[in-house]
Amino acid sequence: MNRKQLILLFLALAVLGGASLLLLKRHDQSWSAPQGKMGQKLFPNFPINDVAALDIQGDSAVHLARKGDAWRVRERGDYPADFSKIKELLITLSGLKISQSEPIGPSQLAHMELQPPGKGAGSGTLVTFSDDKGKTIQSLLLGKKHVEQAAPASQFGGGEYPNGRYVMLPADPKVLLLITDPLSNIETNPAPWLNQQFFKIEKPASISVLSTDATNSWSLSRPGETGSWALAETNVGEMLDSNKVSSLAGTFTYANFVDVASNSAPAQTGLDKPFIIKISTFDHFSYEIKVGNKTPEDNYFLTVSVSADLPTARTPGKDEKPEDKTKLDKEFETQTKTLQDKLTQEKALGQWVYLVSSMQLEPLMRQRAQLMVEKKEEKPAEKPADSTPASAAPEPAVSTGTPAEPPK
Repeated sequence: MNRKQLILLFLALAVLGGASLLLLKRHDQSWSAPQGKMGQKLFPNFPINDVAALDIQGDSAVHLARKGDAWRVRERGDYPADFSKIKELLITLSGLKISQSEPIGPSQLAHMELQPPGKGAGSGTLVTFSDDKGKTIQSLLLGKKHVEQAAPASQFGGGEYPNGRYVMLPADPKVLLLITDPLSNIETNPAPWLNQQFFKIEKPASISVLSTDATNSWSLSRPGETGSWALAETNVGEMLDSNKVSSLAGTFTYANFVDVASNSAPAQTGLDKPFIIKISTFDHFSYEIKVGNKTPEDNYFLTVSVSADLPTARTPGKDEKPEDKTKLDKEFETQTKTLQDKLTQEKALGQWVYLVSSMQLEPLMRQRAQLMVEKKEEKPAEKPADSTPASAAPEPAVSTGTPAEPPK
């Protein structure tokens, strides 16, 4: 190799080196902006108190809005929403920090489940926060959950568990962000967003069931909170089974529902010809529960109406002392206020049709015969067996050869 060729070789190497340095510098610059987001808040200065609506869109959609002094779920006829869940979500989002950021191109969106909602398997979930005038405060596209392998001895028992989520800010669609919360409680199903506070029947005094078949109707009552249940009318041959009815008092002590029906048409619910349960309590409350059709998911359509005839004054006891009267009057006022608040809350439940699990209702949907002591079938008495074997039958008399003496 002569000197001229050597100089040309060095020049070529210098050009290649300069080009590589330029490409490396550009690559570093392309990463410098997103990397600068690491450790920063996802939503700096997020105005929690200004949020008046929350829209979640994915395979389905749910719209939550503040109306008056309560949050409501639009897809469930403006049923009250679980404000504690909404509040928890807003507080979580206001404090979330970015743990990783990197550039992302259009071809990678589906893999990270960050396509716009409705775009197929690679679609994300779009969450939009608005103020009371409908102006968007912030929005966030939720993508694939980040998972981590749990140690076999951990509380997760081995396997993978979500510990974060890939997200994208629609205002910055070229940057993929990772946050350290999977945000699993953000769902597009309306049911989990409903306020689960339901009616609660305490101290039942009587239970009446009006079946669509009158022969299966029945009515029970008891003299006191610890008394035994008695059947209102007993037919000949009936005997109430105390074991079968002893648990009925607690059937609606912890009542709950699965969902609020989105279609409340009588043809759909069967509430035009309902099975009716009436319960009155020692606290002067009356409940009328109407039960309709059973769904393929093993739930019943149900409505509840509540009324109460609460006493406005306490009747003093005989020989009641003045100091006792003051104390008892105060207790009466407190108890009455509690019952009035309960009545207000439970009366409002009558606006909607609910889906309630069959396991909760069916103890009170028994037929009349199912409350009675089961009759034991008497078997016919068996005839005593002949203990004399055939071989032991009496043998015919053997003649001795002496004729019998004729009667005189």
